[in-house]
Amino acid sequence: MPRANARRQPMPEQDPAKRRHNFLEVALGYTPDLAQAEAERCLQCRRPTCIDGCPVGVEIPQFIAALRAGDLESSARILKNRNNLPAICGRVCPQETQCEVKCVLARKGEPVAIGRLERFVADWEREHNPIRPEIAPSSGYSVAVVGSGPAGLTAAADLARMGHRVVIYESLHQPGGVLIYGIPEFRLPKEIVRAEVEYVQSLGVEIRLNAVIGKLYTLDELLSHHDALFLGTGAGLPIWMNIPGENLNGVFSANEFLTRVNLMKAYLFPEYDTPVHVGRRVAVIGAGNVAMDAARTAVRLGAEEVRIVYRRSPAEVPARAEEVVHAEEEGVIFNFLTTPVAILGDEHQWVRGMRCVRMQLGEPGPDGRRVAHPIEGSEFEMEVDMVIMALGTRPNPLIFTDVPDLERTKRGTVVADERTGRTTKERVWAGGDITTGAATVISAMGAAKRAAADIDAYLRSSARVW
Repeated sequence: MPRANARRQPMPEQDPAKRRHNFLEVALGYTPDLAQAEAERCLQCRRPTCIDGCPVGVEIPQFIAALRAGDLESSARILKNRNNLPAICGRVCPQETQCEVKCVLARKGEPVAIGRLERFVADWEREHNPIRPEIAPSSGYSVAVVGSGPAGLTAAADLARMGHRVVIYESLHQPGGVLIYGIPEFRLPKEIVRAEVEYVQSLGVEIRLNAVIGKLYTLDELLSHHDALFLGTGAGLPIWMNIPGENLNGVFSANEFLTRVNLMKAYLFPEYDTPVHVGRRVAVIGAGNVAMDAARTAVRLGAEEVRIVYRRSPAEVPARAEEVVHAEEEGVIFNFLTTPVAILGDEHQWVRGMRCVRMQLGEPGPDGRRVAHPIEGSEFEMEVDMVIMALGTRPNPLIFTDVPDLERTKRGTVVADERTGRTTKERVWAGGDITTGAATVISAMGAAKRAAADIDAYLRSSARVW
């Protein structure tokens, strides 16, 4: 029987005093007993509103019911029917603002820990009995997928299961996109990403690495070899503040810093020959998940003091609450209502500090968040010797070489239909961060699933109207 009044089962975690010195995964995952106890909290609602909050439409009550019955193979099969990357989503997706916020139990207490159960089932499936879904007979059509991040992998897997030949073109030397270069090992172990990529390949998807679209091939050249094309390259170009001193030694974008550490294994130096500079006093500008990743990485690399510098208040922090708590537990200092106006350098052009100003919040802006305004006469200096900019990203314009018929916004994102992913260029679809700017893994996957469904319908239509 459901235990609606039972407390939500806590996630076992590494002790903060130990984990701040290693890159092992912080969250250790549910034991079978914890997973069973949490699954028993699910009410199995007749109208499961939790599904409404899932961008990929996972049949949440059904996979939890199978888990509760002890049929983990069926639970995994139900889960992977809609989600090609459940072990990843169970770790990094913001379930608290998506499926879990829609849980009936959340109205008066704690929702079912849907993400933690998803992780448990996915990890069991990977270790015991990998699921291989049915694949439709060959359609005879070929689809190019540009980018092997969450959007690209999702679109490729769905299209392969529909019977199409799929080739992924990835610019880096390893597949996974932001999953491999952006998210640290302690939050998403790379063995998990590799396993999910291998699952996609097992469906017949081919992955071509070191294939920089815009240099090696143009989009039109890809279209000459494929019947359709999906753009899922994400948003990997960092945004800067354009303040004095950003060109000083010791100023990094979060993208460069995290790529060196994650993809190029700088945290294992000298085993891997990738050095990375880490200051004694580090300031990370921004308060999203990337900022938390950068700050917590700097802690593990030996920085004596790490600060998050954010222009708004704690209520406006865009990062997951869990990531903020973990950062605080690991000793990260938060400076709210503060923003830098200049980075200061020494005689050798290395960072020696930041000139900052206090902020106050006004009325909500177009995005619904309160606008921050500087307080006159509140300037002060902060002593730091390394600055990491984590202010967001936008799509890299390289991919748009020689494609004037692909409409983009002023922010550089691709204009695409939200329901279908169709762009202004015939036979080209797009989804994920390349259309929205930096967002969540699961929202990119949802967009990719919608685009894959429309690509399939388009290819199989006798009257192809764009």
